Amino acid sequence: MDKIITFEDFTKVDLRVGTITEVNDFPNARKPAYQLTIDFGDLGFKKSSAQITTLYKKENLLNRQIVAVVNFPTKQIANFMSECLVMGAVKENDVFLLHPETKVKNGAQVS
Repeated sequence: MDKIITFEDFTKVDLRVGTITEVNDFPNARKPAYQLTIDFGDLGFKKSSAQITTLYKKENLLNRQIVAVVNFPTKQIANFMSECLVMGAVKENDVFLLHPETKVKNGAQVS
């Protein structure tokens, strides 16, 4: 491990569960990606760009729960404003989405 953080550093990261409600192609992205709209319950809907096209088809992502960081500043990716970072485990060029084992309330905090 190159970087050691404190527990206080970790508590600054706001990880939440949300449900993907919309998936669109993102032709302007440099690497293949989808534009996602995610329902985080009381936190509202947030958009994200996700490079998950190798393992996931659009229709299989709808209504799927995921884990995302919701307290990063908005980031412009091509012509799209990404408002959260969807979490995934990376193996070579594939990203495996992190998600709860069972359905939980949208906006549930991950700790």
